[in-house]
Amino acid sequence: MSAQDFPRVLAQARVVGVLRAPAASDAVEAAQAAARGGLRALELTFTTPGVLEALRRLHEQLPKGVLLGVGTVMNAQQGSAALEAGAQFLVSPHLDEALLELGREAGVPYVPGVLTPTEIAQARRLGAEVIKVFPAGSSGGVRYLKDLLGPFPDLQILATGGIKPSEVLAYRQAGALAVGLGSNLFPQAALESKDWAAIEAATRQALEKAGAA
Repeated sequence: MSAQDFPRVLAQARVVGVLRAPAASDAVEAAQAAARGGLRALELTFTTPGVLEALRRLHEQLPKGVLLGVGTVMNAQQGSAALEAGAQFLVSPHLDEALLELGREAGVPYVPGVLTPTEIAQARRLGAEVIKVFPAGSSGGVRYLKDLLGPFPDLQILATGGIKPSEVLAYRQAGALAVGLGSNLFPQAALESKDWAAIEAATRQALEKAGAA
């Protein structure tokens, strides 16, 4: 998938599942369960121990058509390692010029985390195609998103942080390409007990509420 196709694919997926797992093996099982539940875009995180091993395994095992990326990428070294492991897109909680350059050179989407108008303007000046508004839920939610789209009407936004499945439609109607969801797809109790059937069911239920089933 090219960086140019990424906004379209993201909009089709509607929801990006953000998976923070206690171990690589748990990440693989949980990701596969979420895919069975209908998830079409998945973001593992560098806070998961052994995330690169999980990426390599999921790159080979996930059904074709499930977008696989990695988040909480803090620097270009992590980004390069993730790309080598099979990540199709990179996400960070902040704006990193070295990661922007890495994504540009590799032809892979990089989504920087931004919040304020100044950060958004800087990300756009540096060439970011899609931005992550984070933390969206605790920073004003849908109203804040609408306010941002006033002076920046052509923003391509992945909204993440503190959003409920029932709020996804409102975010998308306000202008977000897609919304990141975490614990609603991957309940902590299910991860800890390795209850993959519960994760599949939670994902299916969350996607139905989000209008992304």
